[in-house]
Parts: sequence; structure tokens; C-alpha cells
Amino acid sequence: MRKQLSFKNIALLTLLTAAILGSMWIFEVKVARPAMSYMGVPKGEHDLKNLVHILRNRAYLVGYSEWLGNPLWVTYKIIPKQYSHIRHRPPFKADWRSPFPVEPEDYRHSHYDRGHMAPNYLIASRYGRAAQEETFLMTNITPQKSRLNQKTWQRLEEVAADYFSKWYPEIWVITGPIFDPDPPRFKLHPRIAIPKAFYKIFIRPGTPEDPTPKMLAFIVPQTASAKASLMKFVVSVDTVEAATGLDFNSELPDPIENQVEAQSHPEQWHLKRVAKLKARY
Repeated sequence: MRKQLSFKNIALLTLLTAAILGSMWIFEVKVARPAMSYMGVPKGEHDLKNLVHILRNRAYLVGYSEWLGNPLWVTYKIIPKQYSHIRHRPPFKADWRSPFPVEPEDYRHSHYDRGHMAPNYLIASRYGRAAQEETFLMTNITPQKSRLNQKTWQRLEEVAADYFSKWYPEIWVITGPIFDPDPPRFKLHPRIAIPKAFYKIFIRPGTPEDPTPKMLAFIVPQTASAKASLMKFVVSVDTVEAATGLDFNSELPDPIENQVEAQSHPEQWHLKRVAKLKARY
């Protein structure tokens, strides 16, 4: 009788555990992740290069590639500024959720900066200190040349944080690196691949008056000139998809998705006003 009860208890415990895990998975995939992305989580082609595991943080969602040692995409929402005082930069940290974690020290002697995809300042000023600390997880970091990281890429991040966010009440961002088919890698840490360029996509959702979303996409090469106008790097979302093998906005109705992703209208964002701002550093 005791054995029968024991077996029943084990069976009930197994079923209960499966139900809890199943509920957690459903919540994660059907509720939590969609709430942190615009019109669907980015999808990749079914090959090793685009294989990711999705990591959810307080303020951003990341699709991380263990094969490349890089995030392939990061999504976040720009909300109005909440915090005026930004504390000192936190230290970089390995992400315990990665089975083969990149360490901050792996970038030493690489001649590359540890480049944020979810940006430090914007996330800190909107979501607070705990969210800022998560932008220093190495799953949010990709190799960027110092000149790019501190000049052109910084300018683009500043335009989003200090100008677009004042002009438009709701903006979604998708950003990440672009690789060659067989990318170069760090000599001392070959699991870290080096991108040739980076993309950033800004999205303003449609409104009842104008249901068509507005999109503005950029591809910025590692060799970008520090003083170049940001207008030089504007492309269509289709161009980014072709360069990355990723599919964005998959839950938009096809006619709308096909229309907005094929076009490029920087004038809808008043980009010329801020395209030649000086870098902060």
C-alpha cells in the first residue's frame, strides 16, 4: 500500500511539475516575449549561424548566438525619460544563462571595444539602475571598433535617446551586428566572431488616424567615418533582412509589412535635423 501511494505521489508530483513548467513556457513565449518586441520576435533562417536562445531582461530582449559569441538581435522600447541622475557605469559581467559564457576579459588585446546593443544611457535613463546593469551582461555585447563605438554609433544612440524620444511618444528598436558568411574571430578567443557592420531599426507603431507604422533602418559599417551624416547609412528594412537572414515584424499583415519594409523615408523622422550632430567623445 505504501509503495502504491509512493508511486502515486511521484506521478502526481511529475504531473504537477510538468504543468508548472508548461505554464511558465506558455507565459514566456505567448505573453512575456511578445510584450517586449514589436509585431513578433525576430526570426532567423534555420541554420547554425542564426540559431539563438532568447534571453529576457528587465528592459530588453536578446537573441544570443553561442556559435558567434554575439547577440544577433536586441529589441527594446524607448519610453519617456524617467531618471535624470545616471550613476557610474557598472562593470561588465558574464551572463550565467549562457552555457559557454563570454568573459569581459576575453576582449583584452582584441583591439575592439565591448559595444552595447541595448544602450547603457538610454536604458538607465528610462528603466533605472537594475536595468542598466543588465546592459553590461556580455550577451548584450559585440565587438566594435573604438572609432565606431565612440563616434558614429554613439551619435545614432544619442539621436534616439535625446531627439526621437521627444518627438515621438512610442518607439521600438531592433538592433544587432551583421557578419560575413565566414567571419573573422578573435585570435585568443575564437568563439567571438567580429561583425563587419551593425544595423538599427526604429519603428513608430500606427495610430487610429494613420494605421501604417513608420520605420527607419540603418546599416553602419565598422569603418564608418566619424563625421559622416547619418543620412549616409539609411537603408530599407528589407536590406537589413537580406544582410542578416532575419525576418522582422512577421506579425504585421503581409501587405503592410511588404510596403513599409521596402521603403526608406528618413524625412518622416526629421533625420536631417540631427544627422550631423557631433559625437560626445
